[in-house]
Amino acid sequence: MRIAVTGSIATDHLMTFPGRFADQLVADQLHTVSLSFLVDNLDVRRGGVGPNICFGMGQLGGTPILVGAAGYDFDEYRGWLDRHGVDTGSVRISEVLHTARFVCTTDKDHNQIGSFYTGAMSEARLIELKAVADRVGGLDLVLIGADDPEAMLRHTEECKTRSIPFAADFSQQIARMDGDEIRTLLDGATYLFSNEYEKGLIESKTGWTDAEILSRVGHRVTTLGSRGVRIERAGDTPIEVACAEETAKVDPTGVGDAFRAGFLTGLSWGVGHERAAQVGCMLATLVIETLGTQEYTLRRANFMDRFKKAYGEEAASEVQSHLS
Repeated sequence: MRIAVTGSIATDHLMTFPGRFADQLVADQLHTVSLSFLVDNLDVRRGGVGPNICFGMGQLGGTPILVGAAGYDFDEYRGWLDRHGVDTGSVRISEVLHTARFVCTTDKDHNQIGSFYTGAMSEARLIELKAVADRVGGLDLVLIGADDPEAMLRHTEECKTRSIPFAADFSQQIARMDGDEIRTLLDGATYLFSNEYEKGLIESKTGWTDAEILSRVGHRVTTLGSRGVRIERAGDTPIEVACAEETAKVDPTGVGDAFRAGFLTGLSWGVGHERAAQVGCMLATLVIETLGTQEYTLRRANFMDRFKKAYGEEAASEVQSHLS
């Protein structure tokens, strides 16, 4: 399967302040705040939902096609992704804007002050999926992830017009979208991804019941945190897959992206929805054990040992041939 993943491309600049923000704020001067915090360290991490998902797919041996917009400072990030199996040939490079950036400082009480610069992400709306499909010889599935809202709508409409199967995955952007936009983005999707909270928010904003949404999408895939994932299709018994056991909970950031990477890769292998979800859950476990969204290493023998322990001999034998 040729799978394209659209979504934000960004870097995270994370800093730690050894004191407390509250100690630096003067109650009667909050209308004229002017502060500078001397931080102890700077941690720059690669991020964005598009690259996070593509990185995971590359780790599993796939060649996902990343579709998004980045700045003229993207060369180093591009090299990283290329080395890890990601096709970056359809990334639009802005001539004037930096790659999107999240800058955040955390104090000793875990309070945070952050800013998100959208930068080149706003140019994702200028990308035409037909050009992507022509370059790679056609597309079998497009995951439309959190990105510039206009880009998400354009990609969805183009998939419908050109009869390209697509997966709807609003993620962080659901908070700023209204009911009409969400209805447009999910109607006709082959897959609808969300977590449990987003599931309720989708129903509230669209005014559609769970049954009505199931009638408008092929499959509804809902991640349930520590309880795993549920896959539903109208008229079928839901499939529920538990999480694989983790060695430690280090950082939950990027866990949902990793699940999607594993699930999509499983679909490309043709192993069925239950197996695909198991691959996704196993990959998500590697991410929660690691600080950073793309800092884990998939060692195939170890992955299969843990997969077999979590999901059994039959499941492992079915996945093994694809991962070797």
